[in-house]
Amino acid sequence: MRHLSFCFLLLSLSLCTVRLTAQVNNLPPNSNGAAPDVVGGTLTLPQAVDIALKNNLLVNQADLNSQSYKVSFDQSWEYMLPTLSASGGQQINFGRTISSVNNTYSTTQFSGGSLGANAGLVLFHGLEYQNGIKQYRYAYDASKMDLQAQKDNITLNVLLAYLLVLSNRDQLTLAIEQARVDSITLERLNAQNREGALAPVSNLTDLQGQYAGDQVNIATAVNTLESSKVALFALLNVSYKRDVEYQNTVTATDISEYQASSDSIFQHAMQIIPTIKSAQLKVYEYQKALLVAKGAYYPTLSLGAGISTNWTNTPNPSSSVITDSSLVASTTQFVSNGGTPVYTKQYNGYNIYPKFGDQFKNNRGENIGLSLSIPILNGFQARNQVRQSKITLHNYQLMNTNARYALQQNVELAFQNMIAAYKQYKGYAAQAAAYEESFRITNIRFTEGVIASDVYILAKGHSDIAETNLAAAKYIYIFRTKVLDYYQGKLVIN
Repeated sequence: MRHLSFCFLLLSLSLCTVRLTAQVNNLPPNSNGAAPDVVGGTLTLPQAVDIALKNNLLVNQADLNSQSYKVSFDQSWEYMLPTLSASGGQQINFGRTISSVNNTYSTTQFSGGSLGANAGLVLFHGLEYQNGIKQYRYAYDASKMDLQAQKDNITLNVLLAYLLVLSNRDQLTLAIEQARVDSITLERLNAQNREGALAPVSNLTDLQGQYAGDQVNIATAVNTLESSKVALFALLNVSYKRDVEYQNTVTATDISEYQASSDSIFQHAMQIIPTIKSAQLKVYEYQKALLVAKGAYYPTLSLGAGISTNWTNTPNPSSSVITDSSLVASTTQFVSNGGTPVYTKQYNGYNIYPKFGDQFKNNRGENIGLSLSIPILNGFQARNQVRQSKITLHNYQLMNTNARYALQQNVELAFQNMIAAYKQYKGYAAQAAAYEESFRITNIRFTEGVIASDVYILAKGHSDIAETNLAAAKYIYIFRTKVLDYYQGKLVIN
């Protein structure tokens, strides 16, 4: 029995040591204090996405939340390990006390101590621990899906912000070019006016007003561009740099009709979108949580073992310790024992007690046993916990169903937005081509003095607006297609 108890305690220590070592080795690397990414002279779209995924607050918070669920999952496994505890104590006794050696009252001051170790292992607990492990595994997997969903969301936001910067930069380029065209015409009219060949003079003033409006458009475009840059850097969570260049990866060849149906996109999305996987995993999680709550209805069977010893400096009057040869008799007493004389001896220096090592060994005791705890009534806590778990499970089942409906609606909306964006782009392309040709003819006729400035300004305005709308529609359509690519798992950032 003694060897069995020691083997049990040694096994407990070994399991705890192995699990602790694994836990230390699996700790995530500490990212605190890492230098933030620095934006160089040129910021590409892949670089922007990479920086945002590293620095964005929402992504980092989702990552920390996932790490927290990993700790909870590790703890759910560690509940299966044996428990091990040690205790010890040392005390000094004064006055009248009961001796731990011979169980008699004594007024002698003495000291004593004890040392022990206990181990326990739950053999059955209504499968609470086993179901708890599965519950927290699903919770941890769901948190990883939530983290991926947050990363995807930030990626799309950075993509939109980057395309908006490119769009606004093109708008500024168009505004400058439109102002340049009006400037050339205005210089020609100024030259004609100085020579007295301009008639009517209102053509000059009209063009001066038009050119002033061009300057206003340039100022507005500059402000819009800078605002979009600031918004992009806010997503990256780095310091803003005004003089950064942006790589233009959008060309006219990127504009083509999208080759997919909304139904096929939705079917792909159901298989890969993290929010859908997370919602389903949370249903599994709370199904196991319900089983954990039901485990409180069952008895608990535990295995326990322990070892203990004690010591004291109280004298031991045992004849095996005190001998006539080691003590000197001081008095002799006669005691009547039922008519039979008994002679006893008292000794000077009655302070002999066993050595500490001998007591530590001789007083040692071991124990091992089973315990069974049967729940009968605990204020209906178990029943109410089961009821609460059922309510929580039903709530997450509703959320899972709603997530699927929401995904389908989002896919349909994104698909319709893509179709509308493509039609708008094609319409603006045709409009821009028509107004450009109209303005070319009008500009020739205005230069020859055949028409007045109001006709020129009207044609120029139509052409400028069409070019501006076409430039914006191009980026809007590109972004709409990227959203659909995301739903199909084909989003490529380049």
